[in-house]
Amino acid sequence: MDNRTELLRQIKDEVIALESSPLYAERVKNGVFPVIGEGDHYAKIMFVGEAPGKNEAASGRPFCGAAGKILDQLLTSIELPRQSVYITNIVKDRPPFNRDPLPEEIVAYGLFLDRQINIIQPKVIATLGRYSMVYIMEKFGLGALLKSISQMHGQTFVGKADYGEINIVPLYHPAAAIYNRADLDKHFEDFKMLKKFV
Repeated sequence: MDNRTELLRQIKDEVIALESSPLYAERVKNGVFPVIGEGDHYAKIMFVGEAPGKNEAASGRPFCGAAGKILDQLLTSIELPRQSVYITNIVKDRPPFNRDPLPEEIVAYGLFLDRQINIIQPKVIATLGRYSMVYIMEKFGLGALLKSISQMHGQTFVGKADYGEINIVPLYHPAAAIYNRADLDKHFEDFKMLKKFV
C-alpha cells in the first residue's frame, strides 16, 4: 500500500468514527455509509460535489445515482475514464431528505476534503454545484472573484495550493440536468474546458 492510499484510508477511518459530526446520528439511524471518495490517488483532475444523496449513502460511493450517470456521460464526452479522476464531496454524510448542506456540516467535513486535496495534489479541481464552488474558491484565496454560478461556470481560475499552482473550474452540478435536460448542452460545453488538462 503506497503512502497516499494509507493517508486516504486514515481519513476514511476518521470519518467513519466521527461521532461529533452533525450527521453521524442520521447515518447510524438509517444504517447507511459515509461517502469518502473514489478514483485515482494520483489524479490530475479532482471533482468535488456538495454532499452524497440517497444512492451514494446506501452504497458508500460518490455519484452513483442519476447525477452520477450524467457525470459518466460528461466524462465519456471528453474521453476521460472515470477511474483516472478522483471524485468526492465536501460533506461526507448525506443530509436528511437531500437538503443543502448546512454551514456547520461544511465546517465539520471540510477539513477532510482539505487533506484529500493535499494528499492527491490535483492540478485541477472541478467544482460541482455552488456550495463546492464557494468552498474551493475561498480555500484557494479566490473568494473576491465569486459571482453566481451562472456567471462563473466553465471558466478557469488559478489559485495557490500548498504543493503549487492549481486550476479551479466551477461547473454546474450534474443533478441540474436531471430536471432540465435542456441544460445538458451547457454541461457538455463546460466539460470541453477540462479537455486541455487531460
